Amino acid sequence: MDKTQDQTAEARNRVIESANRLGVELNEQELERWMNSITEATGDSDIVVDKKTGVFGHKVSMLDFDPKDLERFRAIGKIVEFDDVPGLVETALALSGSAAQSKVQTHPGDCDYFERVNIIAPTRTEACQTLARIMREKAINSRLGPNFQLIELKFGSYPQDIIRNDSLCHKGSPIAWLPEEVVASKIEGTDSEGNPLVITWDYVADDPGWCKLDWVVADPVRGQLANASNMLDVTWEAPDGTIVPLDGYLDGYFQEVYLDAESAPIFDKLVKQVSTDVMDDYVAQLQKEVKKYFQPDKANYGKAAKRLYNIFRLSGQYEEAAFLRELFDEPAALLYQVHALVRTVQEATEQGTTFDVDNILDQTDELIMSVIKVLEGEEELEIVRYLLRLSRSISRNEPGTTLGSEVEAARSEVMKIVNNFFYEKMTALPAIKAYIDSLHN
Repeated sequence: MDKTQDQTAEARNRVIESANRLGVELNEQELERWMNSITEATGDSDIVVDKKTGVFGHKVSMLDFDPKDLERFRAIGKIVEFDDVPGLVETALALSGSAAQSKVQTHPGDCDYFERVNIIAPTRTEACQTLARIMREKAINSRLGPNFQLIELKFGSYPQDIIRNDSLCHKGSPIAWLPEEVVASKIEGTDSEGNPLVITWDYVADDPGWCKLDWVVADPVRGQLANASNMLDVTWEAPDGTIVPLDGYLDGYFQEVYLDAESAPIFDKLVKQVSTDVMDDYVAQLQKEVKKYFQPDKANYGKAAKRLYNIFRLSGQYEEAAFLRELFDEPAALLYQVHALVRTVQEATEQGTTFDVDNILDQTDELIMSVIKVLEGEEELEIVRYLLRLSRSISRNEPGTTLGSEVEAARSEVMKIVNNFFYEKMTALPAIKAYIDSLHN
């Protein structure tokens, strides 16, 4: 055994000891595979291509992707992806978030996608106009289908404060468009004095900002409802070959797994424009998010744990990353998926006519069984009680009814348990607690 192997073995033994001490179940064979692989993930290129499946991504990201889910993700990807337009629009679709880490996160919350969209145009204005057109066309064409429904689309920023549906939306914040508003190409509301106010699609097109689309889909492989999103990183390619991100920042590539080898040339062209500080910028952004999710009013220690895992695996803190990796496979982590799926059930019921009520009730039954599987005692009784109320509300009403109180009560109780689990386990490991503390100093 060389020095590196000795160090890896010692780190692995410390992870096993910590997991046993804290009551965390782990798969020692998988732990050994991952730690050996990540310490050996070196070479001239950061990008790894799986020749068998055609997927590719950063060498560290590829270690966490399980190709057994590829058929499922490609099927949902057909719903959310943008089409190439020869000579005008080039795209590269990837999985991101927990969907790209299926070897780690066996209970992912949503199906998250990330798509690089490069628009070739004489001017930035024309690139923005093209983006506005293809986003509106995508929203309208994928508004409703046999197994999907568009929920909302983010495009542009509010040019001034506006009150929509009794909620104040601040100037400069991203605009969330409902499908019918996209069709109408306008949002109606009032200003602070109660005067009518209209914001049009074309008016905000020159500054598209954060671009993202969200659907509820009937998962064609697993046969259950899921939230699917596609976040766009849009660039303009000028006639001289210069590439400019339309939101001012070209995203890194450390958490994406790209689904089609044919998009590799587009990916290669775009990532060459990425800043040399992109890794540091990415880690710094994750650190900000960890701090945010540790704030009492935004507490979400499951999301904090996911971001800490990405920080540690990219920063060479493999022992801490390996420990966090095991938490995502714990029974309590299944409740994180329950938290996300309760929202999916709500959206499918309140906004949809696409999904059969019996299918939604089946999904609710699965949520109840998941809670029973994980919990016991008063915690189990409390959450199951809320979910049963939710089920009764769905069965008694037509789609389009509002389920706010039942849904929020169930989600709140689930989140309390998820938060307690991740906080207790993370802060019990001295190295992770010290890192978290350092972010708040």
